[in-house]
Amino acid sequence: MQVHFHGAAGEVTGSMHLVEAAGKRVLLDCGLIQGSREAEARNAEPFPFDPSTLDALVLSHAHIDHIGRVPLLVKRGFRGPIYTQQASAELMRIMLMDAASLSESEAERANRRLRKGQIPAEPLFADDDVQQAMQQVQPLPYDTRTTIVPGVDIALRDAGHILGSAIIELWADGRKLVFSGDLGPKGTPILRDPAVVRQADLLLMESTYGDRNHRDRPETVRELGDIFEHAWRDRGNVLIPAFAVGRTQELLYWFARNWDAWKLERWRIFLDSPMAAKVVNVYARHHGLFDEDARRVWSQSPNPFRLPNLHVAETTQQSMAINQVENGAIIIAGSGMANGGRIQHHLRYNLGRRNAHVVFVGYQAEGTLGRRLVDGAAWVRIHGRDYRVNAQRHTVGGLSAHTDQHGLMEWYGQFQPSPPLVLVHGEDKAREALAGEIGERHGAPVELARPGMTVDV
Repeated sequence: MQVHFHGAAGEVTGSMHLVEAAGKRVLLDCGLIQGSREAEARNAEPFPFDPSTLDALVLSHAHIDHIGRVPLLVKRGFRGPIYTQQASAELMRIMLMDAASLSESEAERANRRLRKGQIPAEPLFADDDVQQAMQQVQPLPYDTRTTIVPGVDIALRDAGHILGSAIIELWADGRKLVFSGDLGPKGTPILRDPAVVRQADLLLMESTYGDRNHRDRPETVRELGDIFEHAWRDRGNVLIPAFAVGRTQELLYWFARNWDAWKLERWRIFLDSPMAAKVVNVYARHHGLFDEDARRVWSQSPNPFRLPNLHVAETTQQSMAINQVENGAIIIAGSGMANGGRIQHHLRYNLGRRNAHVVFVGYQAEGTLGRRLVDGAAWVRIHGRDYRVNAQRHTVGGLSAHTDQHGLMEWYGQFQPSPPLVLVHGEDKAREALAGEIGERHGAPVELARPGMTVDV
């Protein structure tokens, strides 16, 4: 068995790892590269392998940095089965249809600025490519070992990151490979804790927060409440860039839990996402995957997805109308790294206001608008125009859907014996810190994945 690393190898997006075993080729994830314009241009480049030679694709979860190039893979010749957890399969269709729409919009916007002699921009993929990809999806339940191609078995275990997220166990050639996918922290609202896996001949593990630990969740929740109180006194709006799947649902959960304490009845809460209603329906259909506390909260009032002052903006007109509100609004919109989507329009209207508050509740990758704002940029460019940043900025790390260094160390420590490890899905600073800690504590060999690197299992 060999593993070839082609994405999320030194960065946190574009997850893609090719496994060759039992005479078969199985791809783990096929994610979109996100970040700077130069980084995102790499999405259109040829794959480092012939898609038509792949025998199967296995997806860890439905975030776009893990599934965002699947339609492109299909467009370029992949015709094999696509395996993912049942809830992920439903979310995948929603996410990819939205990504196709965004790609078409971005190409259209770029072509409006086209100069004579320039080649017109084309969307990365279209709705038809998404529909073809979805026809190849074969959903799997958790905790069931399945032969996906002759000689290769997999099992999906709950990763506790978003609904349907999975740790992938893969058996072939008498060896066992484990791919962590993205691991959630213990005690994440709505979701169960990451499953314990005891044995592997090689482990591929994410390292997004390999160099830091999150704040305690109760302290984080208090901080969020303080931000809302401060913003109310300032008579401003609160903008929260958030991924449509995972972070948004957790935010609404905390809103419901702290409805009275945060005096949320005085706010107008906008969920500006055309995907929102569809995602809510997927969550409702898979409430059996919730943890015990979430099932109890869902039965109480107010229900997190049906808060009395929650307005879901599905149409463009509804989204545009939000920008007429100059104060008293909490606006949750994608994308989570502010690198596209509807949040950019709200930032254009609010960044110049000193009484506005922008709250970052997730990881901001290098090169993204969110990262520039978190790093304190005084000016940012959105849709070709420069905007001064007067708004107050807050980073609330304790709501991350990724576990921290302590959580990664604890999860790795459950393997007996400690397996060789390759760190993926992390920037070098985070990976180097985590590699040092694991090497010192467990004495296991640790490698940092690089694009094009191959490791024998």
